[in-house]
Amino acid sequence: MTTVLQANPRQFVSTAFTKKIAQRALRYLQSGFAVHLRGPAGTGKTTLAMHLASLLGRPMVLIYGDEDLNSSQLIGSQSGYTRKKVVDNYIHSVLKLEDNLQHNWVDSRLTLAAREGFTLIYDEFNRSRPEVNNVLLSALEEKLIVLPPDSQQSEYVRVHPQFRALFTSNPEEYAGVHPTQDALLDRMITIDIGEADLETEQLILTTRIGLAPEQSVKLISLVRSYRRYTNQTKSASLRLCLTIGRICYEHKIPISGQSEDFRLLCRDVILSRFEHNSESASTLDQLLDQLI
Repeated sequence: MTTVLQANPRQFVSTAFTKKIAQRALRYLQSGFAVHLRGPAGTGKTTLAMHLASLLGRPMVLIYGDEDLNSSQLIGSQSGYTRKKVVDNYIHSVLKLEDNLQHNWVDSRLTLAAREGFTLIYDEFNRSRPEVNNVLLSALEEKLIVLPPDSQQSEYVRVHPQFRALFTSNPEEYAGVHPTQDALLDRMITIDIGEADLETEQLILTTRIGLAPEQSVKLISLVRSYRRYTNQTKSASLRLCLTIGRICYEHKIPISGQSEDFRLLCRDVILSRFEHNSESASTLDQLLDQLI
């Protein structure tokens, strides 16, 4: 079935920083609790969630939060129908017709994961409207999913003992998110994911892109310094470093202030990613030049 995935842990970089978080989260999951990974963009929440799913060793079902998501996309809906028509003319003078029309019920991803004991990853779940996520309350607490009365199934789906749920979210100051109901937060354990330490980010750039360790440290230091001077806290530096590092590696651009290509690349990637208030574009450009 295309909705079921197998987690691939090969891209996960294991350091003391990531091991400590993974150990805590895995402990809660093994005890049957849902885990909520919360933090700014670019801190690796989704990658960590997939790594945890691989450690659990069960198939994985992935859902992305969305404003247009509705409850039927979580639990299931009627999809098509089956029609059976029988014509009985055994006796030539008697014609018997039997026409049976039956709608087909198709489980959606939450119901599938809960019924089969898969691991559910609900990425950026607070981008979905709160009322859509209400179905999760009984799934996580009472271990039941209530189906619509016209589903032609049992009224309830009992949650498999091996079902586990992982949620990720960004803080509520981000655009396009909704406040999360307290009842749902009470049914999960929240781990705040901050920016990784220098060792972790350096190892990620080295293993995933192929940059030399000293080049990785230069790039990380540059992006972190710019974020610190401009007081940017809404996203982490890792995604910016991965973007710049990959382009430098693939196009043989030296990570050096002497390289005009590198300076232009940093302007294109860094200056456009952050919101700026009173600072003029020329001031920020000069600041980035000095840091490079």
